[in-house]
Order: sequence, then structure tokens, then C-alpha cells
Amino acid sequence: MPFALVALAVGAFGIGTAEFVMMGVLPQAAAELGVSIPTAGNLISGYALGVVVGAPALTLLGARLSRKTMLVLTMGLFTAGNALFALAPSAEVGVAFRFLTGLPHGAFFGAGAVVAAGMAGPGNRAKAVSMMFMGLTLANVVGVPLGTLLGQQFGWRATFVVVAAIGAAGVAALARLVPDQGRPAAGGSAVREQLAAFRSPQVWLALAIVTFGLGGTFAVLSYLTPILTDVSGYSPTAVTLLLALAGLGMTAGNFIGGRIADKAVMPGVFAALVGVAAVLGLFTVTSGNKVTAAVTVFAIGAVGFMVAPIMQALVMDKAGGAPSLVSAALQSAFNIANSIGAYAGGLVIAGGLGLLAPNLVGVGLAAIGIALAAALAGVDRKRQAVPEPVAEPVVEHQPVERPVAVPVAA
Repeated sequence: MPFALVALAVGAFGIGTAEFVMMGVLPQAAAELGVSIPTAGNLISGYALGVVVGAPALTLLGARLSRKTMLVLTMGLFTAGNALFALAPSAEVGVAFRFLTGLPHGAFFGAGAVVAAGMAGPGNRAKAVSMMFMGLTLANVVGVPLGTLLGQQFGWRATFVVVAAIGAAGVAALARLVPDQGRPAAGGSAVREQLAAFRSPQVWLALAIVTFGLGGTFAVLSYLTPILTDVSGYSPTAVTLLLALAGLGMTAGNFIGGRIADKAVMPGVFAALVGVAAVLGLFTVTSGNKVTAAVTVFAIGAVGFMVAPIMQALVMDKAGGAPSLVSAALQSAFNIANSIGAYAGGLVIAGGLGLLAPNLVGVGLAAIGIALAAALAGVDRKRQAVPEPVAEPVVEHQPVERPVAVPVAA
């Protein structure tokens, strides 16, 4: 694999840490900024909103730039956003800076996925994309726990100063290691080509599969801490280690998913979504025991994030010659999945159905994802079933009573 993938992984590691470490240092940030925990939660949702808005917007604005330039600029904006957030004087200003930090998230991964796939060549595209996303999953294993510990010892601002430093290292690595990329078509054609990909119903179905299928995983992950403490009986300190275990599962799933996608994309989609539904349903039973709960937590991370590289490969395939915007939109879909899963899981808990109810919500959302995958497979079959024009057979022993058609250029 090209060494330039390391630069993409460094950027992904910084982005993953910035996105998720806010959950770990939320109490410290709320106390210093003088707001309640729910109000401080806007620092999380502000970032997610930035991702949803920025993924398509920045991708279209940068449609005329080379992908290497796009990567360097988006990572530079990410670095600046984290540095400014570390200096935020109030929660309101902090939300604005978190929104700014989230803007380049999707555009970076959209351009990065295309660059990674292009460097790897046929047969290794999804594997290369999974190597970039390895940085994102490793952030949950290393970056988030260490960032949380740093914030607890030295304050949340120190955490984001370090995240900004990681972003600066990513900028340098991208500029140095990623080869120059060709420029897109001149004028407005680059934008039109990117938007044209959304005329395909297959692209919309793929994005919907991510939104609902991965939403099932987030329905459980969002409430994993209270499940592990109140149902499984783990201490809060032990839960930190189990969250790292989930991160290891995400890393393993990302690795396996990349290899599956290079061999069989649609079978991989079905296998991953069925695995999500099965493991989330199983967690309803296994969560009552510490050992089985720990094993299932690893499995949830593995099958849940196996979906990511497979879906990345799928949408790039359906996007044709203009994959950047669709790849960026996929990041918006991931964050919408996060929001839908967390919201739906919270509803059933608030409705008095208990902490295990999000597991069943997750099964339901995964089932919707499976149904959407079946619809996508059906559309693919119909398009492949359109017969190619063939010459009319002529029976040799019978005279031909009409003029013979002469083939013409299409």
C-alpha cells in the first residue's frame, strides 16, 4: 500500500479524536464555561451539524481544486477550528467554533477516499479506503481515552490544543506525502458532474442504507455507558476500558470490511447488516453478565463499523465518474445515523421501556437497512437485465424475404 495512506490516516485520527473526545471532557467543559451538562451537549451537536452542512457545501466549493489541495485546505480548516475552540471564552462561542471544526470533516473524507482508492488501483480500492478509516477507528482506541485523561488532568482546553497539533501534523504529512492529483474539469462542469451522481436512485438508496443500518449501531453505542454500569454491573472506570474494547472492535471491523468490499460489495452489505441486527439483539441477553457483555461490546464495534468501508466502496461505485460529493455525503449520512439512533434510543428509554430497549430499536433500524439493501439489489438486477441489442437470427434453409439491415454507428 502507498505510504501516502499514512498521511490520510493521521488526518482521520485527528478528526476522529476531535469528534468523539468531546463526550469524554464534557463535564470539565461544562463546569469551566458555566453551563449545564445538557447545554454543553450543544458542543457535540454543533460539530455534527457542521459535518452535515459542510460535507456537500465544501465539496462543491472545492470542485475545481485538485484533491490534494482540497485535503490540505480542509485539514487546515480543521486545525484552525480546534485551535480557536481551545480559546473559546463562552459556550455559545464554543458551539460556533465546533460547528466550524465540523465543516471540513465530510469533505476531507470524501476527497481522501477517492485519493486512497486511486492510489491503490483495481482490486485494492476498498482496502486502501479502510486503511484511511483505520485512523478514525484508532482514534476511539487511543485518541479518545488519552484525550479524556489529558482533559481530566489539565483541563479540556489542553485536549484540543493537542488535537490542533495533530491536525497541523496532518497538514504537513498530506503536503509532503500525497502525490499531486489531476485537476477536475474546468468551469462549472466539475460541479455539474458531481451533482449528476445524485440522479441515480442507487446513490440515494446507498445513503439511506447507511442512515438506517448504521443508525441501529448508534442507537446502542449512544447509551452503552449506562447499560454497562446499570445492567452489566461495571464500574465507571472499567467502562472506559470497555469503550476502548469497542474501539478495537471498530478497528477490526473496518479492516475486515475493507477486504470484503474488494471481493463482493453487495454480499458484504447484507452480511454486515444482518450481523448488526443479530449482535444488537443478542446484547439484550448477554448484557446481564460481565464477560458476555464485554465480548458483545467488541462484536458490536466490529460488525457496526464493518459497514463503513463496504458502503464507501458501494457509493463510489454507484457515483460513476464523480465520486467526491457522494463520498462526502456519505459522511453526512453517518452523522444523521448517529442522530437518528441516539434520538430513537432516547425515546424508548424516556418512555419507560428500560436501558435495554435501544437494542431492539437498533435491530429495527438494521432491519430497515436490510430492506433498503434488498431494494438496491433489485434495482441493480433490473438494470443488468436490460437486454443488449442483438442481430436477428437468420434460418439458413429459408429465403430472406425482406432487406437485410445494415449496421450503422450509434
